[in-house]
Amino acid sequence: MSDIFPPLLTPLHYDYMLRAIVVSGLIGAVCGFLSCFITLKGWSLMGDALSHAVVPGVAVAYALGLPFAAGALGTGLLAAAGMAFVKARTPLREDAVIGVVFTAFFALGLLLISINPSGVALETIIFGNILGISDFDIAQIVVVAAATLLVLGLKWRDLLLVCFDPHQARALGLNTAVLHAVLLALLSATTVAALQAVGAVLVVAMLITPGATAYLLTDRFSRMIGVGMALGAGTSLVGAYASYFFDGATGGCIVTLQTLIFLGVFFFAPKHGLVRLRQLARLRGHEAAQPAPARTPAAQS
Repeated sequence: MSDIFPPLLTPLHYDYMLRAIVVSGLIGAVCGFLSCFITLKGWSLMGDALSHAVVPGVAVAYALGLPFAAGALGTGLLAAAGMAFVKARTPLREDAVIGVVFTAFFALGLLLISINPSGVALETIIFGNILGISDFDIAQIVVVAAATLLVLGLKWRDLLLVCFDPHQARALGLNTAVLHAVLLALLSATTVAALQAVGAVLVVAMLITPGATAYLLTDRFSRMIGVGMALGAGTSLVGAYASYFFDGATGGCIVTLQTLIFLGVFFFAPKHGLVRLRQLARLRGHEAAQPAPARTPAAQS
């Protein structure tokens, strides 16, 4: 036993690994909570859009010597507002609006980086840098995570109704425009927080996969939130821990683990898994193929 456990505990002996593991778990919990709403509302593309739309904000923040989270949040909120504005005033479908806005912001970010290549660490934006995160960045993430969890905890029922049936929400007197804006703001802030952990490429996975996995495991939204948060936090903790032994990207380890769990649930979930659905389909086909019982004279009368 003593020969097995010390090597497994080696990552916990390094301060940078402890910080990475704890911060990853916190980000994973917030992303898991928010991903339930994204899955329910069908906002998968929105998460992808915001993860790319923050790039110009990061470039500007680096050039001005500001915290990159401030610039990323600013352009994230601007992109979200732009999408809402264009969608409300044109007949374009939401996916088209998202595609136009996020590609425009991403292109602007790449242009700014190409103009001032020494001012921005492009690899940090794309892949994240959780192992080198500073105390100031940790403080920012904690504030964002605490605020997001507080708002979601207080307003999750209202946000659920807005996502599920906005017309019913308006009929009940809820301000759907404000709640919609709140959800976009939380999504933008969480995207910025996760950006530092896994980068712009993989942040969308952390914002979608836990909720999608939880959706296949339960039909109750309250339980879905619990499962999504547990999956987000657990996979982030284990992924960050395992990245030490694989000597690989922390974000890659986290998202790969989330994907493997999703695939397992996709095939073997007790109610909505592919294996179970095929069993039910075969059972229904077998029952339909059975000849109907003959009706007796007494039954006919």
